[in-house]
Amino acid sequence: MVMNVGKETGDISMVGGLLSGQNRQSSDALTERRSSQQVENGTPSTTSTPYWDPDGRDDDGGPKPHELYIKYTWKIEKFSQITERELRSNTFEVGGYIWYILIYPQGCNVIDHLSLFLCVANHDELPPGWNHLAQFTIGVVNKDPKKSKYSDTLHSYWEKEHDWGWKKFMKLSTLSDGFVDDDTRTVTVQVQVIREKADRLFRCLDGQYRRELFRVYLNETEEIFWRSIEETKEKLNKLIEDKAKWSSFGAFWLGMDQNTRNCMSRDTKDTILIEVVKHFFKKNEVTSTLAMDSLYSGLKALEGQSRSMEGNAAVMEGEGTPSPIIRIENDMFVLVDDALLLLEKVAMEPLPQKDDKGLLNCTKDGGSDKDIIERNERRLTDLGRTTLELFVLAHVFSNKIEVAYH
Repeated sequence: MVMNVGKETGDISMVGGLLSGQNRQSSDALTERRSSQQVENGTPSTTSTPYWDPDGRDDDGGPKPHELYIKYTWKIEKFSQITERELRSNTFEVGGYIWYILIYPQGCNVIDHLSLFLCVANHDELPPGWNHLAQFTIGVVNKDPKKSKYSDTLHSYWEKEHDWGWKKFMKLSTLSDGFVDDDTRTVTVQVQVIREKADRLFRCLDGQYRRELFRVYLNETEEIFWRSIEETKEKLNKLIEDKAKWSSFGAFWLGMDQNTRNCMSRDTKDTILIEVVKHFFKKNEVTSTLAMDSLYSGLKALEGQSRSMEGNAAVMEGEGTPSPIIRIENDMFVLVDDALLLLEKVAMEPLPQKDDKGLLNCTKDGGSDKDIIERNERRLTDLGRTTLELFVLAHVFSNKIEVAYH
């Protein structure tokens, strides 16, 4: 028989019992929105803003994220008659791997809790050294959508960690409150297999699944970028506030010929993107995939901006977009102006204005779901682009210019 579970604070672990972390608990309003807007099997949406879901495949010709995503529903009938310690769903395939849901109706070595895991079915048949990364959301459905429970996690599966989930998914005492309908319990799981890359940005998530996760983790994702932007500006401010050092650096910089300065004001995309991925993609953090998708769309926006600059067209669509700091030229990141001027500009200009309107507040302001999705995707594209530009500027300064200066 099959069964689905939802969101509640609890420990994330292997069936064997290793603690991995804590899942997040959404508000009732978020839970309702998640429940009412679940998608089946990852069909791309037409509401996506530019750069989020391009028509072409990824740069290496591999499968798109929506081809590596599935939503699976398990209905456990005659639930009150179940006496087994554990139940396994039928298997399902996504991303080239075979999976199943494992549930312990009375808990796995815990008291008063239901335990729930996502497992690799054929782990003992896979070649030595196998490893694959997956993000998944698992939930127990309630007759009242507002009360359905969901949990999200990102996990790297391998031969010693082929089952992952929550020992304390939800308290048994809460299961009688609408989680059984006509003696049937329903469990859902959304699984996204991720083809991670170490040397360049990559898209992680099916479009609809990503938007659902944004409803829960939008603020946390934005905060990742704001921290990076603020830290970069703070370092540059300290450099410029040291008048003696800044004056010495200026004399060094202006003492070089223009060709040398031009050569030092660029670096290869491959070199920098390796560092970007290393800095922002954390395999144990749910928001890493959202951040990576935002950086990917920001990079695509930057590539479009660079093409527009070559054609003397408008730099970016939309009003209020800040002037560019870098451009992309023959697989190189290149500073668009003199390094000293750009460093001073970034350090002295105020931070971009934060948009404090959360996703739920937007709905109350009268915006349609499509408008809200587009506004937030555009907002995160801009943040991803700005973060990437400042990262490149800081990298070029620290690894090229400052090294030569010292």
